[in-house]
Amino acid sequence: MAKSSKQWLRRHVTDSYVRKARAQGYRSRAAYKLLEIDARENLLRPGMTVLDLGAAPGGWSQVAAAKVQPGGRVVAIDLLPIAPISGVTVLQGDFREKMPLEGEKADVVLSDVSPNLSGIGNVDQARALELSGAAIDLCRKVLKPDGVFLTKAFQGEAFEELVASLKRSFAKVKVVKPPASRGESSETYVLARNLRAL
Repeated sequence: MAKSSKQWLRRHVTDSYVRKARAQGYRSRAAYKLLEIDARENLLRPGMTVLDLGAAPGGWSQVAAAKVQPGGRVVAIDLLPIAPISGVTVLQGDFREKMPLEGEKADVVLSDVSPNLSGIGNVDQARALELSGAAIDLCRKVLKPDGVFLTKAFQGEAFEELVASLKRSFAKVKVVKPPASRGESSETYVLARNLRAL
């Protein structure tokens, strides 16, 4: 096993969020990122329709499903299979090719989408930016005008381009880094509200 893999495994096994996720029945530590953002920003409320892009293994969908009850709906889509989640409609496929909501509008679109990482910074940034752009395009089709879009982003060359694109499409854009997102990671999240008319 490579030294970097051993370091990652050691850090993962001792991570307090990983242990907490296991104890509380969440599928991933990512659930706490959404919980922390929601606690500050009040994204998820009962009765809402939520679309979760890049949802595997399902931690964000678990959080959303609990928050939108009673009366809410969560649709999760990913290229990877997702084991069934109570209160969630699970779809396998590419959100760029498969319309996840049929004739329905979402109150919230969540995007924790990440490309297959190559380890080459500028290549990974370009791939992530392309996926984020596709998610913004999807928001134009499925998000209510006063809806909320939350997307993962990575600090680097393409970050400002992503924020600029979001500002063209949404009236309010805010960068948020929840405590559950590792401090040394370039990962952050961008929250966008109120779609601008084309």
